Amino acid sequence: MSVRVVITGLGSVSALGVGAEALFKGLCAGVTGIGRISRFNPDGFPVRIAAEVRDLSVKDYVPKSYRKSIKVMARDIELAVAAARCAVEDAGLVTRGSADDLADEQLTYHPRRMGCNIGAGLIAADTEEMAAAMHTARTAGGGFSYPAWGGEGGQGMESLTPLWLLKYLPNMLACHVTIIHGAEGPSNTITCSEASGLLTLGESMRIIERGAADMCFSGSAESKLNPMGLLRLDFARRLAHLPDVTAGQTPLRPYDPQTPGGVLGEGGGIVILENAQTAKARKARVYAEVVGFGGGHSDAHYSAGEHDEGFGYAIENALDDAGISPDKIDVIIPMGSGVPELDRPELGALRRIFGSRLGEIPLVTIQPNVGNCVAGLGGLQVVAGAMCLHTQTLPARLHAGQPAAGICAGAAPSRGAKLEYALMCSGSLGGQNAAVVLKAWR
Repeated sequence: MSVRVVITGLGSVSALGVGAEALFKGLCAGVTGIGRISRFNPDGFPVRIAAEVRDLSVKDYVPKSYRKSIKVMARDIELAVAAARCAVEDAGLVTRGSADDLADEQLTYHPRRMGCNIGAGLIAADTEEMAAAMHTARTAGGGFSYPAWGGEGGQGMESLTPLWLLKYLPNMLACHVTIIHGAEGPSNTITCSEASGLLTLGESMRIIERGAADMCFSGSAESKLNPMGLLRLDFARRLAHLPDVTAGQTPLRPYDPQTPGGVLGEGGGIVILENAQTAKARKARVYAEVVGFGGGHSDAHYSAGEHDEGFGYAIENALDDAGISPDKIDVIIPMGSGVPELDRPELGALRRIFGSRLGEIPLVTIQPNVGNCVAGLGGLQVVAGAMCLHTQTLPARLHAGQPAAGICAGAAPSRGAKLEYALMCSGSLGGQNAAVVLKAWR
């Protein structure tokens, strides 16, 4: 009998709060976390709004014995660690992170049967930390001295803490999660921008299916909410140059031909995937079953045509993997970024696959609520999709404009619905595409 893979725990961190309940409650209430940036003074930047995670203290999500390690956690790592802890508690698991000095026989799963796959982005160095070190390598004339920075006797690089690099390696998200919770099974980090989170679901699904693990952490997290990260996305033409917004309003307009662009967010989602048999044996609550995964690749700037083939291939591959036709999909959680260069080919691919029925399939667009969390987007999509199926509810949909004809993406209230299959799909800044199909658990 083939192995079935189910989602038993949900964890998320976003501008709507910490935990899957906070995320879904905010989505259903039509709340947006977008507002003026407070992490740093944005007055000198062309972009001054984003969706920030507020009041997060990572020490609340790690064992006391691990708190010394917080000093080598960049913001991205903190988001992943908090989301993973929420997912573990939601799934009712006992891991090494649950309490100090637990023996292996007290754990829900043996460490070697626990895997971890987390999507991450290119972590931006702390601007003030780097600037202070670079200041020590100035020349008398105000220039920069490379010998003074890193040459023999150079003091610039030595001004950084010896463990400085460990804060900014993308694999550190999975590294800290595996150490905290004692996951010693297959582990991987995927750095494919917005597609990262969905790609990790596919990786974890295959690991469990082939019997290499019984349980996997899966998802993604990222924060570009810092001067360097914000400028990178702005230079990539992903962000709208908009004035400050009124509290509680979103400027995002997914699939609107007149959309001015996207809005930056920070956050992520981590879910617990388990072999359905072992989950049943421990009487775990199941949110949904992971039944299909697919990937595809596009030109980094997407195609110039009416639809993107790579995006469409990812969806078709996921549907084939699930063994279903497009007419079985009841809800879609798409990328929906409000960036014209992404929305146009994404919408074209959806139209090619779903035809005229696309106008009848409700879309759950989460970026108007939480912004573009870049690598963290996929993890949040999965949490939202699993909650939709588990609660048989479509959350409210925010939209500041008018989406193109023939697509169910305009503003709408939350409502109950009969949902069997959910599709999550996303492209990415680098051209990678991924899609996942979830099925309601009966």
